[in-house]
Amino acid sequence: MGRIEYSPEISDLLGRVRRRPIAGWPWRPGEPVPAGLPVKQSWGWLFAPDGRVLTLVNPKDGIVSLPGGSLEPEDDGDPGAALAREAGEEAQARIGLPLYLGYLYDRVGSANGGHECARVRMAAALLGAGPSAPDPASGRHYRRLLVAPGLAVELLGWGVPGLRQARAAVAVATRHLGVPAVADETIEELPAGGCVLSAKG
Repeated sequence: MGRIEYSPEISDLLGRVRRRPIAGWPWRPGEPVPAGLPVKQSWGWLFAPDGRVLTLVNPKDGIVSLPGGSLEPEDDGDPGAALAREAGEEAQARIGLPLYLGYLYDRVGSANGGHECARVRMAAALLGAGPSAPDPASGRHYRRLLVAPGLAVELLGWGVPGLRQARAAVAVATRHLGVPAVADETIEELPAGGCVLSAKG
C-alpha cells in the first residue's frame, strides 16, 4: 500500500476525529427490508469516479458520518429520495441513482420511538457538489472529505461490521458505477466553492 497523502490542514482535522461507540446493529446485506419493519433512516456510500467515498466531519465535535439521515414526509417512504435530499442538505452533493445495499436491524429502535426499525444503506455515484454551506435542518457546517472506503470505516469507527458494509458498497459500485475496486488513497477535501466530479450517474 502506498503512502496516504493529505494536507497539513486535513491532518489537523483528522487529529480531532472522535468516534461514536459501535451500535451493534446486525447488517443484512442484500436482504429486502421485511414487510412491517419501518425504514426510518437512509445513509449512503457516495463514490467519486476514482473509488473514494464522501465522508462528512463535524469540526465542532470531530464526529465523522456518511451523508444521510431520517426519512421525512416529502420522501414518500423512499430511502433513495431521502438519501438524495440529505446529501444535498448536508454536503450540497449531487448524486446519481441510489442503489440498495441492505439494511441494519435496529432492535432497540432509537430512531423510532423505542420500536424496532431498519436503517437502510445505499450506494450512489457522487456527481459533484455545490458551494459548502450549513445543513439547513441542523445548522452543522460539515467538512467534506473524499477518502478510500477502508479509511472511511476507520474514521467512522465501525470496525469489522463496517468493513463488511464497505465491501458490499465497493462490490456494487464496481459492478454498476464503474469505479475501480481499489480506490485512490489520497485524502482530499472538496473545494469550498463546489466542484463537478462526473457527468453520469
